[in-house]
Amino acid sequence: MKTLSFLNDNKDSAWNIFITQVERVLPHLGELQYWANTLMRPKRALIVDIPLEMDDGSIKHFEGYRVQHNLSRGPGKGGVRYHPDVTLEEVMALSAWMTVKCAALNLPFGGAKGGIRVNPASLTTKELERLTRRYTSEIGLIIGPQQDIPAPDVGTNAQVMAWMMDTYSMNVGATTTGVVTGKPVHLGGSLGRVKATGRGVYVTGLRAAERLGIEIQNTRIGVQGFGNVGSVAAQLFASQGAKIIAVQDHSATLVNENGIDVDALIAWQQRNGEIRGFGAAGQLDSEAFWKLSYEIVIPAALEGQITAARAEQLSCQLILEGANGPTVPQADDILHERGITVLPDVICNAGGVTVSYFEWVQDFSSFYWSEEEIYQKLDAIILRAFDDVWKKSEQLGVPLRTAAYAIACERILSARVDRGIYP
Repeated sequence: MKTLSFLNDNKDSAWNIFITQVERVLPHLGELQYWANTLMRPKRALIVDIPLEMDDGSIKHFEGYRVQHNLSRGPGKGGVRYHPDVTLEEVMALSAWMTVKCAALNLPFGGAKGGIRVNPASLTTKELERLTRRYTSEIGLIIGPQQDIPAPDVGTNAQVMAWMMDTYSMNVGATTTGVVTGKPVHLGGSLGRVKATGRGVYVTGLRAAERLGIEIQNTRIGVQGFGNVGSVAAQLFASQGAKIIAVQDHSATLVNENGIDVDALIAWQQRNGEIRGFGAAGQLDSEAFWKLSYEIVIPAALEGQITAARAEQLSCQLILEGANGPTVPQADDILHERGITVLPDVICNAGGVTVSYFEWVQDFSSFYWSEEEIYQKLDAIILRAFDDVWKKSEQLGVPLRTAAYAIACERILSARVDRGIYP
């Protein structure tokens, strides 16, 4: 394992998980293996100090990051995460997964990611705005509509993107809507963006279930994480007759063997900020979520959730990775041995970056599509990528993740070869 000198050697750290995933695909890259080290280190990593004047007049400092993993196929693309556990290593891994995801979907982007180590819930709206504007100014050296395009992620939303777009625009002296995606629609955002990632999980999940002979009607599904991804995917599957029997977030693990009323749970969460206390379901301890019997499990929270121990316990046929990097490599091996199909994040949750691509294109043309057009284009791109990965998996006799990496890495490294090294 090739670990950068300033990182730790924890094999289950996000960056080392990515490195392991790349190493597993090397035998399938032929002569392109020569260039594989390109994938094992980020092109650029920026660490910034963000001094923030609090509403009470005190000054606090926060650490922020923007990492561009690979730009061989186009400008960087990736979200900005506000979370108290954000680290440089995590952001590096997330940027690398974005590189693979964009290539697997054949989008004209490289991979990037950003973040600030902060609990956004601890800040007032004005403090959050000042934090965002200072962060944007600090990373303004390396972002831009043809350089690197941020988007929302954990702890950020359309309002944060609006502040970022405005700050960048003020600094360059012209309104530049294409510098970020995931903006409010009236500021150049795209219809369908909020539900895009969850829809991608649903659309690819339906195709995978069809290939595996799983009937969605009455299928038992467990969803870990109930944000934009998990809640939307749950809602769409439930609309097709699936039973969402368990839902977990940071506050609680809910279970109802007859199926949780997803619409009612979403309404409860919107009122209370969490799922705890929802009366129409029982409550279990967090580990019990991984011991229930399902047909489909959707991990849609944070990375590293499906460990080897949990992989041994899981009872399901299909895992749909709504989160980035939710399955550690050892767990991948166990699931494969047990005959459990894992639809990898780089395909399964790529709906968000695909609609971000649509938003970027629309901003350049100042011509906007209807929500129906967005979903038609999204479904076509993501299902084509799914079919390519499924076919590659059968050709090589490897799991879907390795197949997705084989396709993506071939595209990335071919671009690297053709561009050469300058100077």
